[in-house]
Amino acid sequence: MSDIDADFLQTTRSSYDTIAKEYTAAHPSSLHHPLDLSLLDAFAALVTANGPAPVADLGSGPGHVTARLNERGVPAFGVDVSPAMVGLARQAHPQLRFHVGSMTGLDLPDATLGGILALYSTIHVPDDHLPTAFAEFHRTLVPGAPVLLAFQSAPDPGHLHLAERFGHEIDLHYYWRTPDQMTALLTKAGLEPTATVVREPAGEEKYTRSFVLARRPH
Repeated sequence: MSDIDADFLQTTRSSYDTIAKEYTAAHPSSLHHPLDLSLLDAFAALVTANGPAPVADLGSGPGHVTARLNERGVPAFGVDVSPAMVGLARQAHPQLRFHVGSMTGLDLPDATLGGILALYSTIHVPDDHLPTAFAEFHRTLVPGAPVLLAFQSAPDPGHLHLAERFGHEIDLHYYWRTPDQMTALLTKAGLEPTATVVREPAGEEKYTRSFVLARRPH
């Protein structure tokens, strides 16, 4: 059985395939707050300083962040579990590369990535699969390459299940984790956390936004 056939990946893929068009229309960008954008710029600068290897945007959705990195001179490609999302990204950004895949089983050679971006995509990975994902991060990154995670968080870890969104029946699970949990898991995978940023909800956001920056040690 391939990684993409895992039960949680099947339900996540099916759910996002179902709502891909509505989700893309409702969320033209997952980064809009000035602080979020500055962190993406910092990540891009770290990638550039470490070398020319490409960046994998894991959970790339409609591809707007992948495109933003390329606009900043960072060669990036997108990976998403949803074929429908990948199709929309390819339509919107035909000059860039997007393919179907999962962070828990990256179809990439060892030590070939100059960075990994995972913005609001680890939230769909169950606790017992996160160590596998972070081990894949460590395997595929070149030494010194950065990782930037973004995720909704709460003082206490939690779980949310949605059975409907945009008028469609779905089966989508969300996992809220603290920055300390994520840094501990990254460290256990051999990655080195270098910064944590937490900001309060802004506008219509309901949850605290957390960012963890790490790197594969030299």
